[in-house]
Amino acid sequence: NRLVQRYRGKRHRWGRLLIPKRMSSRSKLRSQLRTQRRALDSAARAEFDARISQHLVQSRVFRTSSRIASYWSTHGEANIEVAIERAWALQKRVFLPVLLGPFHNQLRFAPFNPSSVFKNNRFDIPEPRVLPAQLLPGISLDLVLVPLVGFDDQGTRLGMGGGFYDRSFATRLFRRCWRKPRLIGVAYELQRVLHLDRQSWDVALDGVVTEQQLYLFNQ
Repeated sequence: NRLVQRYRGKRHRWGRLLIPKRMSSRSKLRSQLRTQRRALDSAARAEFDARISQHLVQSRVFRTSSRIASYWSTHGEANIEVAIERAWALQKRVFLPVLLGPFHNQLRFAPFNPSSVFKNNRFDIPEPRVLPAQLLPGISLDLVLVPLVGFDDQGTRLGMGGGFYDRSFATRLFRRCWRKPRLIGVAYELQRVLHLDRQSWDVALDGVVTEQQLYLFNQ
């Protein structure tokens, strides 16, 4: 595919980002990666989104999951609507995150289907409008597809800085045997970096799917 080769040929710009060891802060790295992601043109983005969905729906973790949480794509995040439509076709239940708690800083997961009605949260991200009793905690899911800004080969995730996923899946830090749900990041290959310092509160990913492949990590 000439389009893919075009971007593979620019590894310094579109492939794994070579971050200086002494990058002064996560915020600078976050800004740099978001800028690169926004710079993808529409043709490349559509091609990469299709490949990401293809890798995802062909994966064992997707095929064996009945309850799948996705996300509403914003700010240039990979769009995996093709994978979600496939999940519906396979009679899987799909969910979207909803901000909850006294400070609206934790996530619960609302059923999402083609007839869902939405309201915007404080970040202007659409959330399904459902009854509180319909919201599920993360532990009730089989697979959570996690948006991210950056990731490394150890499964460390760089998010937007709000800590929503880390707080919502903090029990993963203390469990060794029970791994449900599986946390799979969704990103473009250009968001892959050589190393991210993992903080004590960072919840590691089980894998990341990009336009190149599904990476699975040993925790």
